[in-house]
Amino acid sequence: MPQIHFLDVTNRDGVQTARTGLSKFGKTMVNFYLGRLGAAQSEIGFPFLFHEVPYVRAQLALAEAGAFGGLRLSGWCRGVARDVEKAAGVRVAGAGLAHYNLSISTSDYMIANKFRGRLDRDAIVRETVAAVRTAKAAGALTVGVNAEDGSRTDDGFLTEFALAAKEAGADRVRYCDTIGGDTPERVRERFARLASAVGMPVETHCHNDLGLAVANSVSGALGDLEAGQDAWINTCVNGIGERSGNADLLATILAFRHGFGLEKHGAEIGDPIDLSWARRFALWASYAFGQPLPYTQVGVGRNAFAHESGIHADGALKDHGNYELYDEETLGPFPDDWHTRPGRVVLTGEYGGKAGFRHVMDGLGIDPVDEDLAFKLVQLCNAQTGRPLTDDELRLIGTHPRELALLFPGQLG
Repeated sequence: MPQIHFLDVTNRDGVQTARTGLSKFGKTMVNFYLGRLGAAQSEIGFPFLFHEVPYVRAQLALAEAGAFGGLRLSGWCRGVARDVEKAAGVRVAGAGLAHYNLSISTSDYMIANKFRGRLDRDAIVRETVAAVRTAKAAGALTVGVNAEDGSRTDDGFLTEFALAAKEAGADRVRYCDTIGGDTPERVRERFARLASAVGMPVETHCHNDLGLAVANSVSGALGDLEAGQDAWINTCVNGIGERSGNADLLATILAFRHGFGLEKHGAEIGDPIDLSWARRFALWASYAFGQPLPYTQVGVGRNAFAHESGIHADGALKDHGNYELYDEETLGPFPDDWHTRPGRVVLTGEYGGKAGFRHVMDGLGIDPVDEDLAFKLVQLCNAQTGRPLTDDELRLIGTHPRELALLFPGQLG
């Protein structure tokens, strides 16, 4: 039976959001949480960029050490061979990224108004084929090709583009609703048609300019399932992303878990999702990105399970199922981190000493693998984030200091 998989793009589309940002250590924590949550894959960033190289090496080492569970790590490159060649050269102990997504614009609108004569349809196909072959030759296990502005690309060229990529070795094609103008019925029909024509999964990548990113992602996935293909859904934590954001990770998972009528489509999640990490991830991301969660944020907002009006309060007190679709306890506990304690508290960070470091680590029950290295990493990570480190961050530092040290080449002596 075809299955649904979640490929989160917080560390690529999410971090390139205007007026926000995330440190390389923060991006590492996104991968940590995605692994705990049970997502299939994380698009970890841009491995061909010079400032991503230490971060990518650290992620490879952490993955090898089991810090991310079964999470697959993928790199995003432009659909040109030279980007892939640079990315493939980023290795740790001889191993590099095993998964890639290669992106190029495909719509006539972008050909005319973005490329402006530099590329035509034939050139787009040639560039993509060369990039896919380069990735496969470098040892990539899976390659997805991204049709940027796919929602404004006609069926004929989308099919031609995807089939050429498949012949070159691509495993999926990403249909990007780049400007967020698609609608659920249209997306479902186009996904079913394209997935049937090319015989491989069509990956959803939906933006929220009309508030339809989650609905379109669900509908696109159903189109894949109708065509007998697995569905791969792009998401971002808390629905962050460029402009109005991307499909929210938790909302999309909950839609498939609890949405009425989806069971008749055989909508089965193929990832080992553990929603007990949902609140910790969402609230950590809000803290790390400096973006407060709306009160109405699905599942994790302050009012997601709040009741006041008489009829609702009475019904919820009798049985919360009267006015709640799912049980809040499935989303895990709210974080209660050391640094949020009121009154007298000793913290550890950029300017802290060994006594404070030991006090905090002992208080959290953390026995660092390498105390001296972990102490230095606490200082460096706090300096990079510019905010108190959370309990989960301190635990990762204490457990995997040698792998995390790759984030800071030449700084640890």
